[in-house]
Amino acid sequence: MSAPTRAAVPVNTNWVQPPAHRVTAPPSQVDSYLGVINALMLRDMRSRFSASYWGYLVQMLWPVAHVLVIVSIMAFRDMESPMGDSPLLFVASGAFPFLAFKYISREMMKGYNAHKALLWFPQVKRVDTMVARGAVEICSSFMGLGVVSFVLICLGVDPVPVDIMTAMTGYLTAILMGLAIGSFNVSLVAIFPFWMLMYIVIAIALYMTSGVQFMGCYLPERLYAIMKWNPLVHIVEWVRLGYEPNLPVTIDYVYIYCWIFSAFTVGFLMDRYIVNR
Repeated sequence: MSAPTRAAVPVNTNWVQPPAHRVTAPPSQVDSYLGVINALMLRDMRSRFSASYWGYLVQMLWPVAHVLVIVSIMAFRDMESPMGDSPLLFVASGAFPFLAFKYISREMMKGYNAHKALLWFPQVKRVDTMVARGAVEICSSFMGLGVVSFVLICLGVDPVPVDIMTAMTGYLTAILMGLAIGSFNVSLVAIFPFWMLMYIVIAIALYMTSGVQFMGCYLPERLYAIMKWNPLVHIVEWVRLGYEPNLPVTIDYVYIYCWIFSAFTVGFLMDRYIVNR
């Protein structure tokens, strides 16, 4: 007797076939570079005080505290403002362009030292550490400027300059000077590590002679002519000229941008032909 025949059951073979895998294109060089810069910036922000983002907030508010301390000293000594009627506006207009330069030029060196171990990775270059720390410091300077402007408004002082274009171009030039000197500092500190300590002394000397707490144009002419060799004097007066267009000052714009161009050129040439060897 023959075995009973079974009815043919249709088999769906679609589930047996493996799904097609998408082949993703590798990231472009621009995407890879931006990823490196983004990672370095986040690492910068976490490597400040207490190794958290709150430490970055403290770092951002540090220039604000600096301005308030100087104003408190002027109020304690009962000093009048040599420009306008507000000592707070006078100090802020001079301190913030200088502090923007100082922090950018100094922190770029510190950023290089903080990321030096990452240079063993082929994706990370010395210039990347400069770009990342410079971008973080530029953002910090503008956020600090916004906080100081808010404090001025709360104290009844109008922070808007008479000539906004003049004040902002002066402030942007201070940032550009910080980037230029910072690139030179990174190349130099890679060769001479003790340069970081020496630059602290140089920054103090620049601060004392840049006219942040006084108006150099009211000093004796010979002393003022010596001060003008400091390019930060021109930048501070440039910003203050936006608040008081009638100040008896002359800005040598060519001299300022010669400093910026020379610092960028020497810094990158040192990085290319000396440090890499």
